[in-house]
Amino acid sequence: MAKILVIAEHLDGKLNSAVAKTVSAATAVGGDIHVLVLAADPAAIAAEAAQIAGVSKVLTIANPANEHALAQVQAPQIAKAAAGYSHVFGPSTTTGKDVMPAVAALLGVNQVSDLMSVEGAHTFKRPIYAGNAIITVEVPADQVVVATVRAASWLEAAKGNNAPVEAINVDAALPGHTRFIGLAAGKSDRPDLQSAKRVVSGGRGVGSEENFKVIYALADKLGAGVGASRAAVDAGYVPSDMQVGQTGKIIAPELYIAVGISGAIQHLTGIKDAGTIVAINKDGDAPIFEIADIGLVGDLFTLLPELEAAL
Repeated sequence: MAKILVIAEHLDGKLNSAVAKTVSAATAVGGDIHVLVLAADPAAIAAEAAQIAGVSKVLTIANPANEHALAQVQAPQIAKAAAGYSHVFGPSTTTGKDVMPAVAALLGVNQVSDLMSVEGAHTFKRPIYAGNAIITVEVPADQVVVATVRAASWLEAAKGNNAPVEAINVDAALPGHTRFIGLAAGKSDRPDLQSAKRVVSGGRGVGSEENFKVIYALADKLGAGVGASRAAVDAGYVPSDMQVGQTGKIIAPELYIAVGISGAIQHLTGIKDAGTIVAINKDGDAPIFEIADIGLVGDLFTLLPELEAAL
């Protein structure tokens, strides 16, 4: 039977929603699922992780060095804690993509990236070529499976569990050449782009940074996160951490509203798993309409205020 260790990603004392999606992937494999929390004070995060359905135990490693998520600090501890496990899963977030390859290297195995479906305990599917093709990957049966889980492909595991929490110690040599300097992150009262249930994105058609206020206004009305196309980011309308697409963030909200976005393939890659896609563009032949569930052809500066007023 598989024994799976899920790495808990967290920030500011709160568990990332991608962890519950990673547990869903672990559940698809089947077996005993443990969640590992590394933090300076893991109690609150562990309590939250213990509520995730399917988790049989939460393990914690309390260490002042774990106050900040540094791959070079966390990976040696995870590799030691992974002894006896058949699988080690982490979310395919920015942090996960940093930590998990280091864990795989320490365990001497190849990593499976962006796991999107489980075909068997050692057989998985993942996207390649910007999501235009899906490849089946088979890991040797005698090898530990280290994988990042594509959050956009999985639903969050339910809550209501009450798994036991156990503190563990690992004898891992931590590097002296890596230290935390600072975290530069945008502050916003809007939902996080990667976990938001609703997202409104603007593209080149919005025209300017000043004009982007119509996107923010609609998003605030909907309680939505705000994204942007690469063209809007490159034009300087918004910061790069708002970019959605192959070279930005891959998201799967229940509702995605694309405003003034033509629908370049790299952008479509980032939203293809969204529940309902609404496109607003003055060009009726824009590629975005080919995948949109609902399309509105017209001037966004006329349509958006009307939509906002109707909400």
